Amino acid sequence: MANLRIPGPTPIPDDVRAALSTQMINHRGPEFAALLERVTEGLRPFFRTESDILIYTCSGTGVLEAAIVNTLSPGDKVLAISIGSFGDRFGAIAETYGAEVERLNIEWGGAAEPDAVRDALRGGDYQAVLVTHNETSTGVENPLRAIAQVVRAESKALLLVDAVSSMGCVPIETDNWGIDVIVTGSQKGWEVPPGLAMAAVGPRGWEAFKRAKMPRFYLDFGKHKDFADKGQPPWTPALPVMFGLDVSLKRMADEGPGAIFDRHAAAAANIRGQMRKLGLELFADERYASNTVTAVKVPTGVDGKALTAKMRTDYDTVIAGGQGKLAGQIFRFGHLGWFEQQELDDAVDALRKTLVDLGYRIPAGASA
Repeated sequence: MANLRIPGPTPIPDDVRAALSTQMINHRGPEFAALLERVTEGLRPFFRTESDILIYTCSGTGVLEAAIVNTLSPGDKVLAISIGSFGDRFGAIAETYGAEVERLNIEWGGAAEPDAVRDALRGGDYQAVLVTHNETSTGVENPLRAIAQVVRAESKALLLVDAVSSMGCVPIETDNWGIDVIVTGSQKGWEVPPGLAMAAVGPRGWEAFKRAKMPRFYLDFGKHKDFADKGQPPWTPALPVMFGLDVSLKRMADEGPGAIFDRHAAAAANIRGQMRKLGLELFADERYASNTVTAVKVPTGVDGKALTAKMRTDYDTVIAGGQGKLAGQIFRFGHLGWFEQQELDDAVDALRKTLVDLGYRIPAGASA
């Protein structure tokens, strides 16, 4: 089995894999109602919210779209904070549905500083602020708590947060930080395959839902809540992924949120240190380096596409290349969800061997 070290989908434990083959049940029956309740309550300690948590059968992008269409109307003025590819996508979804989007674009590799957000907010009367918490295209984690404080202090705008690749891996205080809608996806920190996405909707989010005029049907918050209150999904759910999530959440509860967060922080620090020992330059501003994915500059003289291809074919190790304008310039090393340190060390060793194969000279003392 390949050592999968991309920022999602992530490897899944054997007990979760076994749960995926569970026989189907009636998603309108009591068995599903019990399953839905267990999973929803299992998510709550990571969302840190007392508000509604809605479970969608879709990708992370689908639930980002849900955050937009359920809270906004065409013509609404929106501030989209972007530090990379997925921040750009969040803003593009809002534009597609007719929002008037103004962008706070941060140079890729950097984070949105609170002062920059404050200055942008003072320039307009916004209905919503869109923020990507963890930008996997650049390996940067935005200072979400500080950004949320600025948004609450400087405006009445809704705060809509993409936590697809951070929720379940790093601390997030949805209620205490004043986040109105926050979303995540199953294939990142939740130790299950793609297919489910989750959204927490706070009181201001529901108020906005009543006013929102963007078209919605499959993604409708109200339909999901009404059916969830009856212990059902509005549409046929991805039952196998639900079975897997039920098992993974029990595993995560046993480990404990604090221990999970510490494990991710320690792994990230370790990987950044190992990259430095190899003489490689990190891409992200280290003050805001992600704890779920590390972005590294491809060294001079090495072909970035050849690097990822050779690691896959010669060493059975899969890392991600750069996206968009960073294609061939960086590679991305995922350390999120279910992993053991040995797997990360093995991937670093495969990287070292590949670099040597491609003519890169490892600094003295880092050859083993």
